[in-house]
Amino acid sequence: MMIEEHNRHGCRESNNFRGKFAAFIAGIPYKHIAGAGKILGRFWYCLDVRHRRIVRRNLKFIYPEWTHERIKKISKRIFQNIGTTFIEICQVHCLSREDILNRAQIEGEDNLHNALKEQKGAIMVSGHMGNWEFLPLFCPLTFKTTITFVAKQISNSTINRWVHGLRTRFGSRIIYRDGAWPEMTRTLRQGKMVGIMIDQKTKSSIGAKITFFNKYVTATPAAALLALRCQSPVLPAFCIRNDVGSFTIKIYPPIALKKTDDFRSDLRMNTQIIADAIEKVIREYPEQWFWVLKRWKKYYPYLYPEDMARRERTRVRKRRKAQSERV
Repeated sequence: MMIEEHNRHGCRESNNFRGKFAAFIAGIPYKHIAGAGKILGRFWYCLDVRHRRIVRRNLKFIYPEWTHERIKKISKRIFQNIGTTFIEICQVHCLSREDILNRAQIEGEDNLHNALKEQKGAIMVSGHMGNWEFLPLFCPLTFKTTITFVAKQISNSTINRWVHGLRTRFGSRIIYRDGAWPEMTRTLRQGKMVGIMIDQKTKSSIGAKITFFNKYVTATPAAALLALRCQSPVLPAFCIRNDVGSFTIKIYPPIALKKTDDFRSDLRMNTQIIADAIEKVIREYPEQWFWVLKRWKKYYPYLYPEDMARRERTRVRKRRKAQSERV
């Protein structure tokens, strides 16, 4: 009994310490969070040569008219945005419902409410803009309903569990890409919302060839396919960081999709239309997008020669290892 009492006392002390620590993190003023994030971003920019090179090449590829000075300036802001996002995510895990709601304002709320009135669900498409991890927290608190977000599973199981817990704190559901289709269609047919990030690369075997910033890429047709099959409206939504230390959740009107007798053509055409809507927002806030991705690698591998060379070296090592094991 003494041991049980000691254990209970230890648990109470541990929980009390965690509660005080969480309250301390949550109470840090945003200006300090933003300041720490910018410092982290500056260090990352200086030390991470590989990703700095990718960001600069992406910007030069997409904006050939930009001067070297402007590319350098925007590149630094991109790293500062990512650094700030990382620090914010650490704090957000400790914020209360009221803190989350007070951190952001919403524009275009009626666009989503009106879309849901059709009882066909709604597809919320987004990208890695501003603080993209804020959407799964803010949306269910604002709309008082569960939103199912489709995510890529993180290879590190410990980090994946932590991020999953963060995203689902206030009622959002997370489903992972592999085998997600039945759950997405079921959710929409129940009149609920599905959120999809569509700005990352997709396997050629399942993707659609479109243009992104007037350059060829392979993009996921998931949102367009869901819209055609379930007759659900597609609305772009983003979490944009403001200069004053808050966020603006922007929900745009439903995208006007096209439908003809050629389903395959409709799929590619509507995937392009959706990507164009995402591109428009990125052009408005270029310093807030995740430019560290090798988004144009499939059709323009010369943009990333060092990464291609490293990949080839890895392939050679694997082949040699396989050959030695057979011997």
